[in-house]
Amino acid sequence: MDWQILFTLTLVALALAAMIRELAPPDLVLMATLICFGATGILSPIETFAGFANPVVAAIGALFIVSAALRETGALEMTLGRFLGRYSGVRRSMARMTLPVAGLSAFLNNAPIVAMMTPTLIDWARRHRVPASKFLIPLSYASILGSLTTVIGTSTILTIVGLVDQAGLEPWHFFEPAPIGVLIASAGFLYLLFIAPRRLPDHVDATEELDDRSREYTAAMRVTEDSPLSSQSVEEAALRNLPGLFLVEIDRGAHLITPVGPDEVLQSGDILVFAGVLSTIIDLQRTRGLEPAAPEELLRSLPGGRNRPMVEAVVSGSSPLIGQSVKASNFRSVYDAVVIAVHRNAERVQGKIGDIVLRPGDTLLMQCAPEFMRLHRNSRDFYLASELPGATPPAFERARVSLGILAVMVLAVSLANVHISIAAFVAVAALIGTRCISASQARMAVDWSVLITIGCGLGIANAMDRSGAAEFVAQGLVVSVGHLGPIATLIVIYLLCLTMAETLHHNAAVAIMFPIALAASAQLGVDSRPFVMTVAIASACAFAFPASYQTHLIVYGAGGYRFRDFIRVGIPLDLICAAVALIAIPWIWPL
Repeated sequence: MDWQILFTLTLVALALAAMIRELAPPDLVLMATLICFGATGILSPIETFAGFANPVVAAIGALFIVSAALRETGALEMTLGRFLGRYSGVRRSMARMTLPVAGLSAFLNNAPIVAMMTPTLIDWARRHRVPASKFLIPLSYASILGSLTTVIGTSTILTIVGLVDQAGLEPWHFFEPAPIGVLIASAGFLYLLFIAPRRLPDHVDATEELDDRSREYTAAMRVTEDSPLSSQSVEEAALRNLPGLFLVEIDRGAHLITPVGPDEVLQSGDILVFAGVLSTIIDLQRTRGLEPAAPEELLRSLPGGRNRPMVEAVVSGSSPLIGQSVKASNFRSVYDAVVIAVHRNAERVQGKIGDIVLRPGDTLLMQCAPEFMRLHRNSRDFYLASELPGATPPAFERARVSLGILAVMVLAVSLANVHISIAAFVAVAALIGTRCISASQARMAVDWSVLITIGCGLGIANAMDRSGAAEFVAQGLVVSVGHLGPIATLIVIYLLCLTMAETLHHNAAVAIMFPIALAASAQLGVDSRPFVMTVAIASACAFAFPASYQTHLIVYGAGGYRFRDFIRVGIPLDLICAAVALIAIPWIWPL
């Protein structure tokens, strides 16, 4: 055995062991492995870092920004959020949730979709008094199943696209994985709808049972002129039974409506007075068609635009605000802030926000100018001033623009044969140019650890090929099971990929198994396409271990799941996907 083969296999085995034992994050382990290949001369400096120059790596980074822009403009909430509707049983509600999630996951990175939908789904479940744990695992699974139908749905298949280009094989077109992806997605959805509900846990969110009256705020929101909530009843607008929030009254000019019945029809200009917990009041700021009920001219004159922070501060005992109403204190001019809500111990504060007379210890929720925290963090007027994360309202007015840019990008890639990297960067430029996302938000949207993992993975795959290690392993694989035919070899490759994807990282599994699968197909003298597709599907269809995929980790803690919950629901889906793939792939792409 040549020393390069032995060194390569030993180094890869050590990298696998390090990832299994979680000695360091996968991106650091793979980076160290790649540098070792460069330092020993197995790869030249150009070959060592060639993976980072692959257009697919750039495309994945750009797609992170596209997904973030859709989130920042509320486009995801306007599309996916609308499908939840009223609870109508686990199966029907799950179908309304999973199908649109899967459809959008085919054209966007699935991690941001799941990240956006998770709090929306939890709030929906609380509102309808159903356990969110029945829906969060299916949310993650649906996003993966939908991503199997195009080359841009998941970074796993995009990594395969980069390796295919690097190996000089026939390039994949936009819907290359669709024939097998649609079959696997269909089988997966049948499982989610008819078998998974019985296997999913029934966890009740403990916070739902807490008494939050000690943190009860009074807040007022206005129904805007172009609000989609106008002409809807309170129940249809989903403003009834909000978690920890109660609609106290509706102020309609000279007419005050209290108590508010579920059939009361909302009108443009209505001021809705709520009492409840902070988290749900912040969610109201992100609801399309509702805005803080402070006078419009105050909000328009507040610096910072959509990036105005939301700040919570306690009125100090020496504050000049004490004994004055919010309106009489000229709050906007003095502090460059508008009071959105007021909390006073366990007491429900009566009246409009502007008419509330402030006392020591009152907690104010404010929309502020960007400089507020710098100027007033140590002010004697307030105690404990703190900025609240996640309170920025989406720019709903640009949602259609961002969706249009996404549609043009998809059409350019699928119909005009524009490379995904070029199309994605043009889309990013258009999104920044139309202010759907700022340059700073675009930079923060990129998950650099994923890009490092993929870039290093491409380099390691090249090292496996250059050193002869891939051919050596493939030869051993062919000798062991090749006499049983190409199908047996395909099955072993699928199982190895699945094991690596579940226990390590799906992109690491692709990087290691792609050159082995390519060498095995060459030694068997058969078409490489079914072997490459097997690596792509097996590495993506990992459902049993929560650490195997970003989307699983997003819902893991949010749903209160245990490790065995994923095992119980995911292993049957692993087996179903494997069976469909191993039957259909040789049929679609004959060996």
